[in-house]
Parts: sequence; C-alpha cells; structure tokens
Amino acid sequence: QRRRSMTLDEILDNIEPLDIEAMEQAKGRWNSIAKPLHSLGKLEEHIIRIAGISKDAGVDIEKKALIVMCADNGVVEEGVTQTGQEVTAVVAENFLTGNTSAAIMGRRAGTEVFPIDIGMARKTKVPDYKVAYGTKNMARGPAMSREEALQAVMTGIRLVKEKKEEGFKLLATGEMGIGNTTTSSAVSTLLLGEMPERMTGRGAGLTSEGLEHKVSVIKRAIERNRPVAADTLDVLSKVGGFDIAGLTGVFLGGAYYRIPVVIDGFISAAAALAAYKLCPFAREYMLASHVSGEPGMKLILDELGTEAVLTADMCLGEGTGALCYLPVLDMAAEVYHKMSTFSENNIEDYEELGDR
Repeated sequence: QRRRSMTLDEILDNIEPLDIEAMEQAKGRWNSIAKPLHSLGKLEEHIIRIAGISKDAGVDIEKKALIVMCADNGVVEEGVTQTGQEVTAVVAENFLTGNTSAAIMGRRAGTEVFPIDIGMARKTKVPDYKVAYGTKNMARGPAMSREEALQAVMTGIRLVKEKKEEGFKLLATGEMGIGNTTTSSAVSTLLLGEMPERMTGRGAGLTSEGLEHKVSVIKRAIERNRPVAADTLDVLSKVGGFDIAGLTGVFLGGAYYRIPVVIDGFISAAAALAAYKLCPFAREYMLASHVSGEPGMKLILDELGTEAVLTADMCLGEGTGALCYLPVLDMAAEVYHKMSTFSENNIEDYEELGDR
C-alpha cells in the first residue's frame, strides 16, 4: 500500500533541536586535541554543530552535494537586470558540461553539483522538477499561486530526501535565475520588516540609476500584491521565485532529515530566512559560508543569529561562496579526526580561564 506523503505542516512539526549529547562529545574531542582551546574559531563551532545535526560525534562530511535551483523570474520584464532571461537556461545547461564557475569550483572542492530545473522559462536538458515555466511579473500581480509556492518548497524537501538516500552527508545551496536578486530583496524586505533600499543591491552590475529603478519595482510589487509578512508562503508566492521557494525547502529538508545545509550568498540567505520564519528550529541546521557583497546579507545573518566564516566580497551566486567554504571545513574536520591529544603527547590539558 502506498504511503501518504507528509504535508508541510507535518514536516515542520517534526523538526527537532540539535542533539546536545553528540555536541558535548564533539566539544570534548576539540578540547582534548593538542592545540590552544577554540583556536579554530567558527570552524570548531561548525563541526560541533554538525555533530548535533547528525546525532553523531564522528562527523562524516566526506560526500557533499551542491543543489543549484534554476528558475526564471517574470519581473525581468521591468528592466531590473543587465542581461536577458535567456541567460538562465544557457548557464543552467552549462552546469551539465562543467562549464560554470560553480561546476569548476565544485570539482576542486570535491563536491558533486546538481542543477535542478525548478522553473525555467523553457525546456532544458537540466533534470526536470519544474513547477511552471517561470514566474509571472510580480510588479503586475502575484509571481505565482500559493499552491505553486508550496509545490516548490516541497520539491526542495524531496530533493534533500533523495540526496540523503544517495549517501550525501552535507548539502550546499546555489541558484541560477536572472532577476533573482530582485525577488530576494523583495522577500527579505518583507520577512525582516525593512525598507527595500536597505535590502537591495546592484546584483550583476546595475548602475546607480538601475539600482534606483530596481528599488522602485520592488516597492511597486509590494504595494500591488500586499503580501502578509507574517505568512511566509504568501510572501514567497507574491514576490518570490521558484528558486527561492525551492531552496527554502532544501533548508527545511536539511532540518527534517538531519543533514547540514550550507548557506551561500544573498539569494540563498533569503531562502534560509524564509525557512527560519516557517520553522525557527531550522536555523540550527544551517551553516553560513560567506558574507556576500549584497547589502541585505548581514541583516539576514543577524536575524538568523549566525556569522559567516568567510568575507570575500563575492556576489557571483551559483553556490560559489558555499563551495569556497567547504575545503576550509574539510581541513577543520581533518584536524578534528586526526590530530593527537594532549594526553597522547604527555602534555597537560589546557584549561578554560575565562569567557571566550
């Protein structure tokens, strides 16, 4: 007999806090290693967090995947970008040949890259999880229906389940979609209760006049659609994108299936914020990789109560910032697993001498 699929509410209700016992074991392991206490900083914290996520102080992150949500956004009609919508599909298909920044970096980082067509405006060779052929123009009406937003979120959750069943231990998030800094700014503006001017940046190289126009389009979309800020699905459906909604599902799926999920840049962070608003426990399963060049990024990380490991002024997207962070995390895991302890070196353990 076929099992009934779980609803989003059932998934949210079954997301639990991190495993404290595994985290204490991981902390004890770090403190026993023959080096100054806490000297790897946030990297130690992330390894401890991963232990709590997986309920295993063994911390296995060997098999990693980058999920790249690819989708088109109808708001491109408003002239908010420097390039045309056709670029989305071109770059998305280049992932299949390894000819994108993230694909090249993924090979170096030992991470498999999975582009996903969750809503591009035409058929492509990219694996098809399409909700629709792009969103509508949010400046003239809702970007999508509530049902479509829910479908995109559930697709992200399903992808996490698939990757876990394939043996992946850590997921990174990326996206490809012309116009998605506009949708991300709109979503995060509403979820944070901020002004669009504070959350909106130049994206892929807008002029000052272009930035001003972009802000005005976001304001018009919010005024026309009147999303209910306390209703995250309403926000996603009215001013979001399929890529953002899908990544929201990836973050929620990570929390439900207990797999750490790495936040990339601003667009990924907007999805992480949406996941957090749907389920506050979900933020405990997120690892912040870098602070992107978009102005709203730090405001989102502050709301999530986290800090990124890297600051490199990157704003490329695709998951590139998350990929830069993964080799650094791998090095921390290598120390965690392989370095000898104080007792093995006949050295007296370091003691905690005050607040960190």
